[in-house]
Amino acid sequence: MAQAEDFGFGTQIRKSPYFDATVRWGAKAFSVYNHMYIPRDFGDPEQNFWNLVNDAILCDVAVERQVEITGPDAAQFVQMLTPRDLSKMAVGQCKYVLITNAEGGILNDPILLRLAENHFWISLADSDILLWAQGLAVHSGLDVRVCEPDVSPLQLQGPKSGEVMRALFGDSIMDLRYYWLREVELDGIPLIVSRTGWSSELGYELYLQDGSKGDELWEKIMAAGEPFGLKPGHTSSIRRIEGGMLSYHADADIYTNPYELGLDRLVNLDMEANFVGKQALRRIKEEGVTRKQVGLVLDCEALRGPNTTFWPVQLNGEKVGQVTSAVYSPRLQQNIALAMVSLEAAQIGTTVEVATAWGLVRASVVERPFYDPKKTLAAAA
Repeated sequence: MAQAEDFGFGTQIRKSPYFDATVRWGAKAFSVYNHMYIPRDFGDPEQNFWNLVNDAILCDVAVERQVEITGPDAAQFVQMLTPRDLSKMAVGQCKYVLITNAEGGILNDPILLRLAENHFWISLADSDILLWAQGLAVHSGLDVRVCEPDVSPLQLQGPKSGEVMRALFGDSIMDLRYYWLREVELDGIPLIVSRTGWSSELGYELYLQDGSKGDELWEKIMAAGEPFGLKPGHTSSIRRIEGGMLSYHADADIYTNPYELGLDRLVNLDMEANFVGKQALRRIKEEGVTRKQVGLVLDCEALRGPNTTFWPVQLNGEKVGQVTSAVYSPRLQQNIALAMVSLEAAQIGTTVEVATAWGLVRASVVERPFYDPKKTLAAAA
């Protein structure tokens, strides 16, 4: 059995409050995300997928660092960060947002949580938005405080996650709506709980507000979940690609704009409020994009794992884009991928070729998400 000291990138890579517990429960390998360890292997990734979609898994996602914004001008400052209109965002609500730079490029695609009138958390994907936000605050002329609090999320995801939550918190937790949050305690452990997650399944995130309680919280959840088949796990590449969910630095980066991803709904150019990138996004919308994200089905033997490089996409022998995320879906029994391609290759039904690590394979452009496109599973009452 692995010991915590068997894993080491150096002291500059931070460990989560759940690190020892994940090793104890079978974590075999870690990656680095937001300068922290994240468990990426609890054995067979296909079994992890089936555990997620059939029962429930508990994932250490403390790497989703929180940027906390408080102060009298907090709401105005948060709106400055994102092109999504937040004017009707209520206290207790969560929203998926994009953070854009002056050129309209995407810096992060976090979940925004509004804990109080002037209290927000930005639950990050993998990039240093704390530094970006602190830099903007210095020159904003607004009265805000930007910091990283002692907050470490866990994801409890899967169709039986609600039953685990009921076992932990009682019947009252069952009326927590999709993309809303609640402040709770579990035997004295202070938590914020939200109906969110990176799985496209029914799920919850539990934001621990006292890092010293990480081991205790992990064990309490696993004990409560045992009757429901809860397993320790890691975020599933298979399920998130099925669901068309972005992985920052893979499917989007600083040079990607929202319109290329089909995320027009997250941009409101008509609101009075100003935000970073507004002029650039207006110009991009007027001029139109030259490339788009598409789904692909690859006609080849089952991929043995996700791609680790960007695979060129070709049309009539010419490169027209690249595969950003690819994996074999055992449920769909297909190799599925997200790709960024030029408009000429973006039409549904177009046949292209993908230069994989073992040669050229044919692929078809298809609709994405590949499974449950209306998110009925995650949003289920």
